[in-house]
Amino acid sequence: MNRALPVVRLRVPTDEDAVAWHRVFDDPDVMEFQGGRPAELSVYEELTARQRRHDAEHGFCLWTMLDGSGRVIGFTGAQPWERDWGPTGEIEIGWRLGREFWGRGYVTAAAHTTLERLRAAGLPSVVAMVDARNERSIAVARRLGMRLVETFVTPTSQRQGHCYRLDL
Repeated sequence: MNRALPVVRLRVPTDEDAVAWHRVFDDPDVMEFQGGRPAELSVYEELTARQRRHDAEHGFCLWTMLDGSGRVIGFTGAQPWERDWGPTGEIEIGWRLGREFWGRGYVTAAAHTTLERLRAAGLPSVVAMVDARNERSIAVARRLGMRLVETFVTPTSQRQGHCYRLDL
């Protein structure tokens, strides 16, 4: 049975969103596939600043995700893959959601909005790099219509990952 996707709004991250991201991601379950430990506030201050630059330069970024009442619940969006391994030079779509908001369809709804914005920006395709054990993110990638194109081992953590692709 298909349920309606929830109301979700995306905005370019503000300085205040660094504090909100730090708060909603301060959970080992949320960070399980991003190193396992919550990050310091300074990490989110740098990340939100970088996303404002990405939006100004590219017209897209990792946007702050807000629920229907305006609460910050996570982020979703896209940014260039800048590592020297994997899909270098491609655009990666990604998402992260506070634990209390899991299972409600927020990421799928926000990712669909992200795809609409990326199509409007003229991008030909996106990739999603997902830890092979992250069943929730794999399910989102599949709901978006992404296809598995590569299995890899990350250089740092030596974990198996999946690269999904979607032609826009």
